[in-house]
Amino acid sequence: MSDTEVTGWVGWVWFAAFILLVAGVFDAIKGFFAILMPDSGYFLTPEGALVVDVQGWGWWHLISGILLVLVAAALFAGQTWARVVALILVVLNAIGQLFLLPVAPVWALIVLTLDVLIIYAITVHGREMRARM
Repeated sequence: MSDTEVTGWVGWVWFAAFILLVAGVFDAIKGFFAILMPDSGYFLTPEGALVVDVQGWGWWHLISGILLVLVAAALFAGQTWARVVALILVVLNAIGQLFLLPVAPVWALIVLTLDVLIIYAITVHGREMRARM
């Protein structure tokens, strides 16, 4: 296979970029609303009350959402740096899903499967995005 040959896996790279775009938009919206409505979340646990700063959480999601949208746009353009950043973000998400396995095993396994497919598509077939352009 030559460097300019495009396989069907380029569709998975487009899928990865689309998923990053959608996740980024949702994260940015969640973060924006959490910043606009800064209430603290209180959760009762057997050990006592747990207070969560929703505004801090909102800034985190707003920044990460904007970053995901920018990376997805660059991934659609076939940029190499976007593949590297997207790979880092997806690996971090996969690690986070491992912590969710005891709480939501089915959802965590679905997202882990998508993460593995995205990692494979970006690492093995990411160059095809540039050839496709």
